Amino acid sequence: MKKVKTILLCSALAVTSLTLAFKEDLFQVSKNLDVFASIYKEININYVDETNPSELMKHGIDAMLGSLDPYTEYVPESEIEDYKLKYISTQYGGIGAGTLNINGKLFVNEVSEGHPSQKNDIRPGDQIVKINGVEIEGKERSQISQLLRGPKGSPVNLMLLRDGTIINKTITREEIKQPNVSYSGMLDDQIGYIRLDKFLENSGQEVREALEKINKQNPKGLILDLRNNGGGILQEAVKIVNLFVDKNVLVVTQKGRNPEKSVTYRTTNNAIAPNLPVVVLINGTSASASEIVAGALQDLDRGIVVGQRSYGKGLVQQTFNLPYNSLVKVTVAKYYTPSGRCIQALDYAHKKQDGSAGKFADSTLKAFGTKAGRTVYDGNGVFPDVEIEPAKYSPITISLFTKNLFFDYANSFKKANKTIVSAKEFQLSDANYTQFLASLSDKDYTYTSRSERLLNELKNEAEKENKAATVKADLEALKLKMTSAKKSDLTTHKEEIKRALETQIISRYFHEKGRIEQSFQYDKEIARAKSLFGNQSQMLAILKGDGSHKTIGSPTLKVSDSQN
Repeated sequence: MKKVKTILLCSALAVTSLTLAFKEDLFQVSKNLDVFASIYKEININYVDETNPSELMKHGIDAMLGSLDPYTEYVPESEIEDYKLKYISTQYGGIGAGTLNINGKLFVNEVSEGHPSQKNDIRPGDQIVKINGVEIEGKERSQISQLLRGPKGSPVNLMLLRDGTIINKTITREEIKQPNVSYSGMLDDQIGYIRLDKFLENSGQEVREALEKINKQNPKGLILDLRNNGGGILQEAVKIVNLFVDKNVLVVTQKGRNPEKSVTYRTTNNAIAPNLPVVVLINGTSASASEIVAGALQDLDRGIVVGQRSYGKGLVQQTFNLPYNSLVKVTVAKYYTPSGRCIQALDYAHKKQDGSAGKFADSTLKAFGTKAGRTVYDGNGVFPDVEIEPAKYSPITISLFTKNLFFDYANSFKKANKTIVSAKEFQLSDANYTQFLASLSDKDYTYTSRSERLLNELKNEAEKENKAATVKADLEALKLKMTSAKKSDLTTHKEEIKRALETQIISRYFHEKGRIEQSFQYDKEIARAKSLFGNQSQMLAILKGDGSHKTIGSPTLKVSDSQN
């Protein structure tokens, strides 16, 4: 009896403490709301110049949320539709055309297959002069987007300029559905491939349908491509893991300060491909739900992760409706993969004096174990089992791209060549490349290399230290050598430039699907994944944690790939 009384007394004290803390929190909230409301009122009544109450409040809210993390944000009514398209749904009413702004002028950059723009013979390279009679030059992208989008079945009038001729078209908007799975099918050697671009509504079902089709062809393995996938809906990630892992297996746990936000997610169905070997491709922009899938399959030793370390977003957001059709998206929890690790890379709870968030120090990273006993680490993203050096473009290629010189040549190539070989086989000939170089003769593609920037910094430092005269001759000699080297860049980086140019050209004929297929022939990560499927002993060694693959993502040890 005495023991029961003691327990009841402790419980009462605990409840009292929580109640007091809760009351203190409520008092602080109420007090600060009164202060904020009073300041807001006095400014709107008494400030010397005219103020915009809505803008003033928006700035105040943004400043408050900005002190937390970049994922906690306020969405006013005017931005709700864009928010839904970005984070929830993949559907909208439009014409299915991508645009590009060049020197204030708007051009069609890409046409989606099967959508109104293609059906009405709108072509990449067409300049959009007016939309519904509204002049486009100088307009912001958001304004242009609002003009192009509208209710399904409604008309939109376009004035186009093509080869110096004005063309007027009236197009009926259709429901544009951007799939989560942008490509799926079989690669060579009976390897299935699914490219998932986002985790929005129905992404789990889309992956399931793609996998069911691939399964009918008895694949030797599957590549799940999550590169450049910034994530989305957590529950969709759980559904995708469930395709490869049987029911009642822990996939992810989210833990928040509010106990109601702490939830455990387990698989609920039987897997449709429980034994199919899987390789997951990730890179530095694979984030959030992508990291849940990659991290879970890695922790469960169900798949091999290939590529580069992922972004490191281990936070969960939830939206809350606000008055007047607005909402707020709040980070409510951190998520943890099956081994118990959180892969969050930036520490928003302890920001620097300048307001930026730093990465968690290597010394603070903790070790966890996968199902088979391999060592994995928290913090700083998901580390691949097999690391591939990321593809990097040279400054000359970046300059050609940013100055839209690939865009111009691709358009002229399409006019001169009505048909080409299949996307998987297409390669630009040397004669075509020489033609491209000729098209650059009157174009500006200059750039400043990293070496030149460093040389300028060195020159400035020498001037500060009064040593400019001493090193002037050496610096001038280096500058001449760099200038000479840059002249040969178009030859030195020929193969890289050709690949980038091929990507632009192929989209003019075979759209996004063709662009993806054309890239397969140069993709190092896909090549490495295919080689793993051809070497079962190596795959098993990695999954068992044998040899150098035992430690994944160690602060001091890095698993690297010796193959190009």
